[in-house]
Amino acid sequence: MAKEVLKYLHTIAFTHRNFEVTKIGLLHVPLDEQYTRLNPVKQDVKLEELLMLSTCNRVEFSFVYNGTVDTEFMHQFLRAIYPSLGEEDLTSFVIKLEHYQGMNAVDHAMSVASSIDSMIIGEREIITQVRQAYEHCASIGLTGDLLRIINRHVVETAKKVYTRTSISTKPVSVVSLAYHQLKRLQIPLDARFLIIGAGVTNTTMGRFLKKHGFKNFAVFNRTLEKARLLANELGGLAYPLQELHLYRDGFDVIISCTGADHHVITPALYEQLLQGDQRPKTVIDIAIPQDLDPEIIAKHPVKHISVSHLQQISHENLQERSKELAHVELILNKAHKEFEQVLQVRHVELAMRAVPEEIKRIKADAVNEIFKDEINSLDAQSREVLEKVLGYVEKKYIAGPMKLAKEILVKHG
Repeated sequence: MAKEVLKYLHTIAFTHRNFEVTKIGLLHVPLDEQYTRLNPVKQDVKLEELLMLSTCNRVEFSFVYNGTVDTEFMHQFLRAIYPSLGEEDLTSFVIKLEHYQGMNAVDHAMSVASSIDSMIIGEREIITQVRQAYEHCASIGLTGDLLRIINRHVVETAKKVYTRTSISTKPVSVVSLAYHQLKRLQIPLDARFLIIGAGVTNTTMGRFLKKHGFKNFAVFNRTLEKARLLANELGGLAYPLQELHLYRDGFDVIISCTGADHHVITPALYEQLLQGDQRPKTVIDIAIPQDLDPEIIAKHPVKHISVSHLQQISHENLQERSKELAHVELILNKAHKEFEQVLQVRHVELAMRAVPEEIKRIKADAVNEIFKDEINSLDAQSREVLEKVLGYVEKKYIAGPMKLAKEILVKHG
């Protein structure tokens, strides 16, 4: 019976394996809209529980449903959540989605939280995203008992993966690698940063730098409005890219990532930006092709961190992380077996919920009816002793069978 409930558990996933990130973005539901959009779907489709996980490269729904989950159901489910989605996109999502059921859904959840299902293996931010997704869905009344114990086990398993293996110790994302390079160079927190380009990569980089205590930013971008958005977030100043040659406030670090097909930072422009400062500078050039003219590196004391250099480190680190996969699989296999036991123990707990009330009822009948006269004939001290004895027996009788049942499951499960 403990495993019987698992057959109603389903997960449908839309990930980087089957969809472009821009397509997955169509399925994102902001946190402040999830209550009004997901609760009606849960009721209309008659789901017992529902959980949504949404990251930059995956959207997943886990639900408990006592019915047939087929193509027709998927179409109905997605249409209910995304009424404005075009029919072509909707059909594509239904055809290409990944569907997991029962214990396979639990195994998938553990793989996701442990990051081995991620676009970048070992990026441990996913465990926080999984935990927060559950906490939010629980707070708006979407989840229930089964998803609660699954989430607890999934998060505990992921923590073991990150603490007992080295899968997340070597960074692989360009942003995290670039930051680690800055850290190695001991760039001070009051360093002056010139951020050239306000796209996704530089925005992520800027947020990362601010998070780690850097605070002096000037943002240049072809579109001034985008420069202002990033500058406001970082507490810096915004300028149009065409005015870069007019900048006179100096710099210590340049972070450049534009979509230009030529060198944005020419030797002449670089010398204008230096304002006669001959101290060594750092340039993180994440653009392809690179924004920094190679002639600058030959003429000036520049620590140049190129995207090709970062990608090489990333490749090496990914290889190191991949070596840890066998160790991770051992942890997940053990967690698989442990969850089956967790489910059995929970089944016993639910089955025995009536025991405490039944014990209290028997005690009340004995005291108030069956042995009423005998108890009334006792003196106050004897009644007090009797109450203590009955309370002790009641407590032990409730805890005893539960403990025994769990021990039997552990021994014979």
